[in-house]
Amino acid sequence: MQGLTLNEFAAQFAMGGGSAPSEPFEVVNDKFLRVNLGSSFGGGHPPLDQVWTKMGSMVAYTGELKFHRAGVFEHGFREAMKKAFTDEGATLVRVQCARPGAPAHLFLADEGKSVLVLRLMGDAIIVNGNDLLAFEPTINHKITMMRKLSSVVSGGLFNVRLEGQGCVAILTHGKPITIPVAADLPPVFTDAEATVAWSANVTCDFHTDVSLKTFFGRGSGESFQMKFGPPPRGARGFVIVQPFEEHPPPPQTS
Repeated sequence: MQGLTLNEFAAQFAMGGGSAPSEPFEVVNDKFLRVNLGSSFGGGHPPLDQVWTKMGSMVAYTGELKFHRAGVFEHGFREAMKKAFTDEGATLVRVQCARPGAPAHLFLADEGKSVLVLRLMGDAIIVNGNDLLAFEPTINHKITMMRKLSSVVSGGLFNVRLEGQGCVAILTHGKPITIPVAADLPPVFTDAEATVAWSANVTCDFHTDVSLKTFFGRGSGESFQMKFGPPPRGARGFVIVQPFEEHPPPPQTS
């Protein structure tokens, strides 16, 4: 098999970067998110000087950046209590430019998952905490507890509600699908371990199929489902599902 010279290899997989970035978030090779910090963009978008990211997702960066783990009391006492139970405080990291106005590029990835960028226009979405990669500081985020899913969802006990103006990067195993949710459509049931996110205007509940639980001999997957109801006042919503079930890791043994 003919190989590549070092120069050929470097050129084939080069990131480029000769021109100014046009977007704050750019997906590279489907698996990487490049966050362009300290750069100016077209369309009236102000320079991005900081970003929220998933803990442990940084794989490389250029320029000078500072990394700050989210403080326990950063969003008040109530959020601090949620962080204590969900470990969300160890999940989000705020990354800032060390020198204002100096361009820097942050590269994020997580377990080889695909990266998708959503642009919120004043609307809201709820994302499984394990599937949230990054979001702009103009996005308001709030932890929502998912106690009933604590034993079956690998993301843990929480989801994150994101609302505002700006970009959100999510993670999926493979190419996802969206399933519409509306009053004139049948109800939507999803496997909790395959559910990535859903529009915040739909209602979410939990449904257990006792017969399936008995048949499969386990209390998750097909026997334990998420049920999504239609938004109020005739609106429409959706659920994002990936072609992969993220089983929780086995309990540690001493």
